[in-house]
Amino acid sequence: MGATEGGRQAHGRRWGSVLGIGLPRISLSPRDALLLGPLAFFVAFYLYPLLAILSVSLAPGGRWAFEAVRGVLGSPAFHRVLFFTVGQATLSTLVTLALGLPLAGLLARYRFPGRSLWQAMATLPFVLPTVVVAAAFTALLGPRGWINLLLMRWLGREDPPIVFVDTLAAIVVAHVFYNLTLVLRIVGNAWAHLNPAFEWAAHTLGADRWQTWRRVTLPLLAPAILAATALVFLFDFTSFGVVLLLGGPRYATLEVEIYRQATGLFNLPAAATLSLVQLALTFGMLWVYTRLQARRTVPVGGQPEWAAARPPRSWPERLAVAAGLGLLFLWIGLPLLALVLRSVTPMGLHRPGEGASPSGWITLAYYRELWINRRGAITYVAPIEAVRNSLLFAAATMVLALLVGLLAAYGMAGRRRRWLDPLLMLPLSTSAVTLGFGMLVGLSRPPGVLQAWPGLIQAMAALRTSPVLVVIAHTLIAYPFVVRILLPALEGLDPRWREAAMTLGASPWRVWWHVEAPLLGRALLTAALFAFCVSLGEFGATALVARPTMPTMPLAIARFFSQPGELNLGQAMAMSTLLLLLTFLGILLIERFRYRGIGSF
Repeated sequence: MGATEGGRQAHGRRWGSVLGIGLPRISLSPRDALLLGPLAFFVAFYLYPLLAILSVSLAPGGRWAFEAVRGVLGSPAFHRVLFFTVGQATLSTLVTLALGLPLAGLLARYRFPGRSLWQAMATLPFVLPTVVVAAAFTALLGPRGWINLLLMRWLGREDPPIVFVDTLAAIVVAHVFYNLTLVLRIVGNAWAHLNPAFEWAAHTLGADRWQTWRRVTLPLLAPAILAATALVFLFDFTSFGVVLLLGGPRYATLEVEIYRQATGLFNLPAAATLSLVQLALTFGMLWVYTRLQARRTVPVGGQPEWAAARPPRSWPERLAVAAGLGLLFLWIGLPLLALVLRSVTPMGLHRPGEGASPSGWITLAYYRELWINRRGAITYVAPIEAVRNSLLFAAATMVLALLVGLLAAYGMAGRRRRWLDPLLMLPLSTSAVTLGFGMLVGLSRPPGVLQAWPGLIQAMAALRTSPVLVVIAHTLIAYPFVVRILLPALEGLDPRWREAAMTLGASPWRVWWHVEAPLLGRALLTAALFAFCVSLGEFGATALVARPTMPTMPLAIARFFSQPGELNLGQAMAMSTLLLLLTFLGILLIERFRYRGIGSF
């Protein structure tokens, strides 16, 4: 027996003695030990809540009963919700591809002033909370939005000529706004790494631009396009906040219906059944995406990203770049600009006890109102408290997600991970509402095997009403992104550096601190910032697990939107702008420090 094998068996015996059971033949390498923490977190806060949903759906009284499931699946209302969910996701995906593919080519092939800033602006919607997106499009196209106000003044009308909110068009436009960056990142990244020699060879053989695109470029980009399509459809399919806030009561996806059944009608079996249907469909889409992702390989002779872009030379190329940037600004920049302007523009602001609006075109009254309790209620939570809560939750999520993601990335780096990779990525494909609902159900109904540990049951009950549950829910959503950011950086490290440091007598901790940590600094900072931004904008799970006395910024914005009056709308715009600025700052830092290697978003 070699020294290494004997050491592993001794390590396994030590684990067995710690657990109080005989495990003389179990070997656990240090890399396997690193995965214990992420796997325990995954089982406790993802797998167990999903099993709790399964129990509520199929065995509500402790016995298997499929009548409730058959009743939900056979109802016409379920068929309508499922048909609308699939239909709006399909339409939104097609529009996103039609707009995103030409823009991906422009950003991949051409270099122009402010290119990184445009890329940051295109990335910003992906991490914005849905309430901010709803506020932005309401400020632009809502009943009192800029465009409707201008048209009402020009046409002399008292009613808004454009009806945008509570329509299918609003849902599709917002979905494209959200998911356009996925096409730009995934397809644009593959496009930037294509070797231009393939296109030059096609032109040499007499092919025109259309033939070169159809027979050379498109087949090389097909895996990336299909992967982006699957991911965009997945996010559109599980949409919650966009449909709830911009679609209104007329439209409901599976995600929205789960929320309504659980919180509005308190019909847990129906909500659990819908959650199972959505889980099954999203897992299928995730499987398709991972298979397509595995085919996304850089062609032989691929080039680095910086070498692909060049300045536009001819006037048609300059016009194409200008038109693409103009379209990108109209679709993404203009709604965000309208939001910022709306937060500082009076437009009929009235406060209680005052009969006139503040004078002038610019006012900070909406921002000042965030510090004032106009209701005078003892239980009222000042909006500025929501800002503090969001920052605290985001900071805690950043630390926990970085810890879980770093351990998982170290345990997975450089090894064949056919089952481990998709397993730990499952929270990414599961809707936030389903995660939050599963946590509530799981913590409310401890399994019978835990009856022997009353202290553990009490801890679960305390966690259900604790703010820590918000951090756990946010971490479940954020740590897959952390893993995706850190894995390429870890696998890019030269193992000889670590071996040289250990040869010189450095301990594993000193090797990591003095050798690996400085090399991983950019990736660690990028992952931390991304987790921070994801937590700031999370809305679906937070709407279910957050305590009413500790709202986050997205929850406070949603409350303002649900209440009538110009003052509430103005406060929603002001807080949305604050959240927008915080998120945009995080995205700029991510663009500045993200790992510069061949890899995807």
